[in-house]
Amino acid sequence: MKRLYELHGQGVSIRRIAAELGIARNTVRTYLRAEGVPTPKPRRKRGSCLAPFAPYVDERVAAGVTNCVVLLRELRGRGYAGSYALLTAYVRPRRRPRQPPATVRFETEPGAQAQVDFGQCRYAADDGTTKQVWVFVMVLSWSRAIYVEFVARADEATFLRCHHHAFVAFGGIPRTCLYDNTKLVVLDRDSNGEPVWQRSFLDFCRRLGFTPRLCQPYRPRTKGRVERGIDDVKENFWPSARFRDLLDLTVQAQGWVRTVADVRIHGTTGERPGERLGTERDALQPLPAAATVAPLLREVRQVGRDGFVRWEGASYGVPWRWAGQLVAVHPRATRPHQRFVLPGQWDGLPLGDARPPREPLAVQLSTVEVEARSLGVYDALVGEGQ
Repeated sequence: MKRLYELHGQGVSIRRIAAELGIARNTVRTYLRAEGVPTPKPRRKRGSCLAPFAPYVDERVAAGVTNCVVLLRELRGRGYAGSYALLTAYVRPRRRPRQPPATVRFETEPGAQAQVDFGQCRYAADDGTTKQVWVFVMVLSWSRAIYVEFVARADEATFLRCHHHAFVAFGGIPRTCLYDNTKLVVLDRDSNGEPVWQRSFLDFCRRLGFTPRLCQPYRPRTKGRVERGIDDVKENFWPSARFRDLLDLTVQAQGWVRTVADVRIHGTTGERPGERLGTERDALQPLPAAATVAPLLREVRQVGRDGFVRWEGASYGVPWRWAGQLVAVHPRATRPHQRFVLPGQWDGLPLGDARPPREPLAVQLSTVEVEARSLGVYDALVGEGQ
């Protein structure tokens, strides 16, 4: 305001001073009347719109949820109307620093490769116990398109079914699939270091026309795309998942793939995985007829003595004569504890005995030698026992 005082000292009017300096006349008067240089009053600090949600954010960060996309989605449901930038500025200094391991990235051609793995997701059940579910993830290496399915078991039959579901979702089959050294894929290595493949898995590969490849032992980052895919599911989808059962959970996960994972710009390719999938789909091998893979997608179960097969909480009736045998096909239950009774299931079952009838044993009496004894011998034995 030095110029203001110079103009005033030259006898310039308040109106002209205000016009020349571009300020209000009352402001000029305030400066001229003040004993010293006026200073603005401190402004009252406005409360951050994030402040009411800070305890919740602190709790989630302490639990390991530091992905701001997830946190913003949760806070929106709680009424937060602030910006993403405000949230990230709050979370950033509260994150634990981490140093990502260095790795060499190899690019593939469209349709050349998919990477496959299982992951585990844990949650607190209503009874206070900690439970876990398995998540199957397949990523097409060129497009980065992802398939996600949650399952109760990571066994061979489930593994093959998930493959088939993923191939159907992608609209074709890649030429190779990359795995770690899981027993679902490779049982051992021979004296030359060659893999000893799991037989049903290898049969599945041959029927569908793709070649299995293995990572280097103890080098899971060889299949870094699917490893990152599993991390993405755990960090971006799983923290906000609320589900009734595994089918509901899988439907939610696949909705997340369609609306989030496959439509965002990928950090490496600079393109959307869903759009690249449209290009890669033309390079995938066609799906085989359903009859080609159907025998490998059945899950074998043993029939109980009551003529029922138990699978995922439901009971499936079969003819009672199959008790103790292995069976594979039945219409699937639609709710827990459902019980399917097969028409004629117990036809011919003898009343009062659930066991199949047995043929009597034939004894050739002529071949059995019996010692002839007097009845007095038995009377003497009875007398000794009294």
